[in-house]
Amino acid sequence: MADATINIEGMTCQHCVGRVKQALEALDGVQGFEVEIGSAKVSFDSSATSKDEIAAAVAKSGYTVVG
Repeated sequence: MADATINIEGMTCQHCVGRVKQALEALDGVQGFEVEIGSAKVSFDSSATSKDEIAAAVAKSGYTVVG
C-alpha cells in the first residue's frame, strides 16, 4: 500500500471535489482517498496503479496537478 498527496489547481467548489472523487473511484488499485478543494490524499496498491496514473486521471477530469 502506498500513499500520495496530490495538489490540484482549478478546484473551486464541492462539484469539483465530486468530479475528482469520481475519477479516483474509477481507478483500479485505489483503496481510499480524501479529497478537498486543492488537494487529494490517496491510498493505493502500487502494483495496480501509480501516482502518475492517479495524476493523469485527475487531469483528465479537468484539473491541473501541480508539484
